Amino acid sequence: MRSDFTVIKTIRKKILGLYLIVQSLVFTFVLCSENKLEIPKIFESSREELGPDSIDKFFSEHNEYVSDGFDFPVGKPNAKGYMDKQPFGKNFHLGEDWNAVGRNDYGDPVYAVSHGIVKFVGDEGPGWGTVIMITHLLPNGKRINSLYAHLSKINVSKGDQIRKGKMIGRIGDANGRYGPHLHFEMRDDFFLPTGPGYSRDPSGYLNPKVFIRKNRKLK
Repeated sequence: MRSDFTVIKTIRKKILGLYLIVQSLVFTFVLCSENKLEIPKIFESSREELGPDSIDKFFSEHNEYVSDGFDFPVGKPNAKGYMDKQPFGKNFHLGEDWNAVGRNDYGDPVYAVSHGIVKFVGDEGPGWGTVIMITHLLPNGKRINSLYAHLSKINVSKGDQIRKGKMIGRIGDANGRYGPHLHFEMRDDFFLPTGPGYSRDPSGYLNPKVFIRKNRKLK
């Protein structure tokens, strides 16, 4: 059973997360309006995702799924043939937009960046389309979430055990909202929901390329 301190810490994180979402939505609307960008939306639904207790139990019973390193989500394992068209931080982007070089990449495979367990799979509405979120456990005990959005096809379900390099889905266009690409994020805040995509405050988000390059091999 979790301690009172853990419960309080969890509640505080959720409240902080909601505050950051509201703050980010206001900023995102202004930014996207000024730059004539598509405004991503946070989709409220009856979504169910794997909770921290279930995830901790999984890793405690399956040490072989602790991360031994990270690869890129496209062009396995080094993003060969792909480029990041909108890097982390550009226009206050909270992720990366991966496109194939010189061709249409609709339907190209998307790979899990490391071992882990599927936390969430579902349609997150206009602006996001189909999303997969995977939780990874580092050897130091820290949890990291990777998020893969705008997918045209998914090959996994919530709770699936995932190996690094597994094809989990295919690149899409969020049901025609964008040109085909993979929107990819990495987070070190377990409780962040999908969205908003842009924010002046990147708290809880990681620079994916920097993190992956720094953690190619672990253990």
